[in-house]
Amino acid sequence: MIIGRHDLSSLESPAIRIEDDDHWQLVQRIVASRRFLRAPLLSRFLMHVCSETLLGRANNIAEHQIGVQVFDRPRSYRTVEDNIVRNYARQLRRRLAEYSADEGKNEPYRIEIPLGGYVPIFAAQHGYRPTDEIVHEIYPLPKPTIEVSKIIQSLVESSVETPEAHSQRRAVRPSRLAKIALLFVYSIVLVGVTVAVLLHFQTTRGAMQPTSVLWASLFRSPLNTFVVPADSGFNILEDLSKRQILLGSYLKGDYLALPLPAMDEHSQADLRTQEFTSFVDLQVVSAISRLPEVDPQRLFVRFPRDLRMDDLKTGNAILIGSIGSNPWAELAQRNLNFRIDYSTEIRKAWVENTNPRHGEPKRYESLWTEPAHPTYAVIAYQPNLAGTGHILLIEGLDVAGTQAAADALLHGETLLPVLRAATMPNGDLRPFEVLLQSTSIESNAATTQVMASRIE
Repeated sequence: MIIGRHDLSSLESPAIRIEDDDHWQLVQRIVASRRFLRAPLLSRFLMHVCSETLLGRANNIAEHQIGVQVFDRPRSYRTVEDNIVRNYARQLRRRLAEYSADEGKNEPYRIEIPLGGYVPIFAAQHGYRPTDEIVHEIYPLPKPTIEVSKIIQSLVESSVETPEAHSQRRAVRPSRLAKIALLFVYSIVLVGVTVAVLLHFQTTRGAMQPTSVLWASLFRSPLNTFVVPADSGFNILEDLSKRQILLGSYLKGDYLALPLPAMDEHSQADLRTQEFTSFVDLQVVSAISRLPEVDPQRLFVRFPRDLRMDDLKTGNAILIGSIGSNPWAELAQRNLNFRIDYSTEIRKAWVENTNPRHGEPKRYESLWTEPAHPTYAVIAYQPNLAGTGHILLIEGLDVAGTQAAADALLHGETLLPVLRAATMPNGDLRPFEVLLQSTSIESNAATTQVMASRIE
């Protein structure tokens, strides 16, 4: 049973009531929000751990207890064999962060569930600080020394002229003149240091990389940006079953019923339900999160199985991987000239050139069986499904191809000619797509180059 606004009898004791508690009212607003309204299990999870905490029973909160009371598991179930609580906890942490950054940005508190446990904390929301405060925090200005402070104090005191001093004001003593000179020199040095520091700060922050205009369009907009790595477990399921699953079937969970070769039930369950991704994708996500254009409050990592169509309408998205490992790429490449496709049996992959120009081949294929072979990748920057934001697609025929595409975006000047041509006079970026060729050496990319491009 999900605990609602008017169903608090099971949560309250004669000594403690939480119905009028500000924190509990925040919980009620969260579960009524857009991100939780259609997620009853996440809402139930959140209300359970928050009510236990507010009622002083935080010590009772444990993975097994949550599995029994929230997910209706039998008391005999073992958490080492059933990870439902851990899976839902990851989703809950992510959606709480999204709520705080969007619908709940004006809330007095935010709810966090720290890693390693399930006891929530209610933290005060922090707003943005003025830029000059941040500059002073990073580069604190030098404080006057004791000697200079004494000089300033003596000058202030001497500015009140006494009758005796009036008759002697033309006879300035050498010691006082020296102090004035010292103060003047110190002031010049202080101003110089301050200007140098600020110029250094602005130069460091403002240094434009070749792809800065691209990242700025994704992260400097008012929309949230979702980074979606590959679903490697799904890709392995396709390979083992030798069947391709397209986006519609993926959304229905048809991959969970794919026939697999003989393996124990535990391994099959892990392969079907665990959220696996590649180390290359992990590196890409990590590098993107450190870009200077990123606003951490608007950046969210979303596993493909958790992404929703609405996310591609209301936000920006960075999709990593081709349709074989990230089925959402099917939507992103629908209107592209360069499209990655697979044979039905997942034995061959290629880049289809739908409208070849003079001298361009119709198809670019990769020889997977060779230890060192050419591989291909596609980078595409397109409007999102509603035309309100953008989708950046980073996909390769294999892991090395995806790595080559990410390296071109994050390092070097491979894409500089294309980005220059796609940048309009007002600084906006036109949609574009780029076909890259690289050499895969033991699944690592080398010598990447642009083969072809299209700019709308």
